[in-house]
Amino acid sequence: MLYFRGCTTKKKLENISSSTEKLLKIANINYEILANENCCGSILLRVGHDEEARKLIKNNISNFKNEKILVSCAGCYRTFKEDYQQLFDVNLDILHTSQLFKNLIDENKLNIKKSDVNVTYHDPCHLTRHSYEFDAPRELIKSIANLKEMENNRENSKCCGAGGGVKSAFPEIAKSIAKARLKEVEATNCETLITTCPFCKLNLDEYSSLEVLDLSEYIFKNLE
Repeated sequence: MLYFRGCTTKKKLENISSSTEKLLKIANINYEILANENCCGSILLRVGHDEEARKLIKNNISNFKNEKILVSCAGCYRTFKEDYQQLFDVNLDILHTSQLFKNLIDENKLNIKKSDVNVTYHDPCHLTRHSYEFDAPRELIKSIANLKEMENNRENSKCCGAGGGVKSAFPEIAKSIAKARLKEVEATNCETLITTCPFCKLNLDEYSSLEVLDLSEYIFKNLE
């Protein structure tokens, strides 16, 4: 298995990759990391730099073996799973960390402490509306704590405000979108917000007084 960390995890939120790698080792999963890991190309595609994206994607494909690719980032997941196939007819075997860790918990390869704590979950756009993965994160969270849904969830979930280059190009818009989403978080009366995308964690955490965790961090925190 190749663990593809993604740019935001690798450069800004290293605790996500650290938690993920620790969980993989505990579950005795053999994995490797690319020493020359590049961007998946998602941002270039979203902002319209198609030629640059194609060059980057071709280079990435040449570095991939015939292996399962694990990703922490919802944007990487959507890009590898859909865009690579559409642009170059490449069918990569892609797995998001939420999917893998759910399976590992179901197989008792990760032992989790169950608590009565109430937590809420934010659906990343790329993982839910674009890739239709709603259930794996929720089932996993429910095996650990009590999940309290926000008013808008699953395919109706509101964006965090960070994706598609918005946070870099239009930071005030990213801020206003994040604050609107955080009002829904506060309405749940939960002290912990969990998500499955480093972009979402980065933007929501910046404007929230609550604990904002990637699912991998939350799982590691609750190991027996």
